[in-house]
Amino acid sequence: MNSSENEPLPQLMLSTTSPTNISNNLSDIVVTNNTDFIPLSERPETYFVPILFFVIFVVGTLGNGTLVWIFMKHRTMRNVPNTYILSLAIADLLVIVSSVPFTAVIYIVDHWPWGEMMCRISETAKDISVGVSIFTLTALSGDRFFAIVDPLKKFHTSGGGRKATRITLCIALSIWALAILCATPAAMGSHIKDIFDPDTNINFSVCYPFPEDWLDGDYAKTMVMAKFLVLYVIPLTIIAIFYMNMANHLIISTRNVPGEAQGTQRQIKARKKVAITVLIFVLAFAICFLPFHMYLLFFYFYPNFNEVYNAFWNYFRIVSFCLFYLHSCSNPVALYWVSGAFRKHFNR
Repeated sequence: MNSSENEPLPQLMLSTTSPTNISNNLSDIVVTNNTDFIPLSERPETYFVPILFFVIFVVGTLGNGTLVWIFMKHRTMRNVPNTYILSLAIADLLVIVSSVPFTAVIYIVDHWPWGEMMCRISETAKDISVGVSIFTLTALSGDRFFAIVDPLKKFHTSGGGRKATRITLCIALSIWALAILCATPAAMGSHIKDIFDPDTNINFSVCYPFPEDWLDGDYAKTMVMAKFLVLYVIPLTIIAIFYMNMANHLIISTRNVPGEAQGTQRQIKARKKVAITVLIFVLAFAICFLPFHMYLLFFYFYPNFNEVYNAFWNYFRIVSFCLFYLHSCSNPVALYWVSGAFRKHFNR
């Protein structure tokens, strides 16, 4: 028996009124006789999830698309922080266009109807988008740290300059390359998994990113833990260190700035505002992705998952799934409320 015997289905799980007993056989996930299968028409998620995904698609496409258009059209918006924000918007558009419309449908038809190629594209786009988002937020946090701690260096001035532009573009492209590298396992391993329930004589097919025979059955656990560390814990820890040191420096520097140095005070205030904007982006990422990682860790590493899985965990899974995609439209909304320049251009 493989160690990855209990496998979560990120884009589909049987909805039940009592705990789901998942078979230990990797190729045979069933709902046992002590569990009632709920038809699609009687599941609340059948109605609210597609509606929510439609809202995510519209808001995300409009917000991120407008952000990209504003950056390309208005030269004054092309500075170091906004270059990173543009990269975030492109990553969000990627997952919105290539994943959101397709994954929403599984709550209507109860299986993956798009074929293996679209399965690979969808899973790969998700991993690329997550990687670009968290690595870019880390770079943004580092940029804000040096802009506040060492503001005399030209690279960190808000206007940028040719050298700053070249360095920022190189960092942004490197982030995309690293994110694509992190998404390579999903591109290679994602496949259509067929599941048969003999009690109801129903066949399910799901888009599943973890081949069961890789790493002697330990591949799923390895990838879940690796993603949790590389795409969540480690970057957020680095960001937290940046912000704690940034806050300490701001407290000290504010006390030492003479009252007559109004220009310096204005610069500090402007840089603090940008740093707060980046912090809002980071908090949105942390909040939207924490439940998703918690669910996967619980599913794969809790020894008696079958016995404790109940309605709470079923809806926790659905909420975490929705929050995962909700993040793709959160940045433009946050930017609209905290950035007067973006709000002005957007309203136009």
